[in-house]
Amino acid sequence: MGVVTPLAAPEPLLSRTRLGLEVVIVLGLSLGQSAVYALLRIVERLTRNVPLAQQTSTLNASVTPDRPWLDLTYQLVGIIFALMPVLLVLYLLNLTDPPAGRTIGFDLTRPRFDLGFGALIALAIGIPGLGLYALARIIGINTNVQASGLGDNWWTVPVLILSAVENALLEEVVMIGFLFTRLRQLNWNVIAIIATSAIIRGSIGNLIMGVIFGLIYLRWKRVGPLIVAHTLLDITAFVGYALVAPHVDWL
Repeated sequence: MGVVTPLAAPEPLLSRTRLGLEVVIVLGLSLGQSAVYALLRIVERLTRNVPLAQQTSTLNASVTPDRPWLDLTYQLVGIIFALMPVLLVLYLLNLTDPPAGRTIGFDLTRPRFDLGFGALIALAIGIPGLGLYALARIIGINTNVQASGLGDNWWTVPVLILSAVENALLEEVVMIGFLFTRLRQLNWNVIAIIATSAIIRGSIGNLIMGVIFGLIYLRWKRVGPLIVAHTLLDITAFVGYALVAPHVDWL
């Protein structure tokens, strides 16, 4: 009596289904979820009786300003949980494209390139970005953005720096490293991949940056410099606002 070999499932179909589910689940747990809430907030703001230009959006808001020790705990816990999708996508990528860090350029093999190129990207994007924000404020199509809503505490600047690092890791590892890898494995064309990533970013304020970062990643295949650039941009915005805003009346 011969050995009965079980029938193998159609691997290509299973692989595409798995990859597609991974993308949906990851986005649903991370920036895709944020994008949906951001769109709802836009609708809510546009339907207020107050003009958009007279409204204020606060980033890094305080949770319990009257109890700084508890507020610090909230901020740190929020940063830790926000990084869970980063660990998830690295785990998923490592199952199919090991080592995950080298696959997406999230490693220490080219530190000088990542730091230098990342700083250059930050300069190239940051200055025009401030100009676009100022223009949007002048013509009344953007809210007044408060980059830091934390109080004057000893831990404010360190927490803002950690928040900047968290934002950079989440957006670049998930929206660039993971999403670009999986969508290419699903045979999406380059334009569709960049557009999808940029549109999701755009709902949370980073449409143009999403396009530029996508093009850079396709050229150099590394998220390292993108993480550096994003971190520097957010540190400048968060910490700069926290240090300058109390002393001027134009922020």
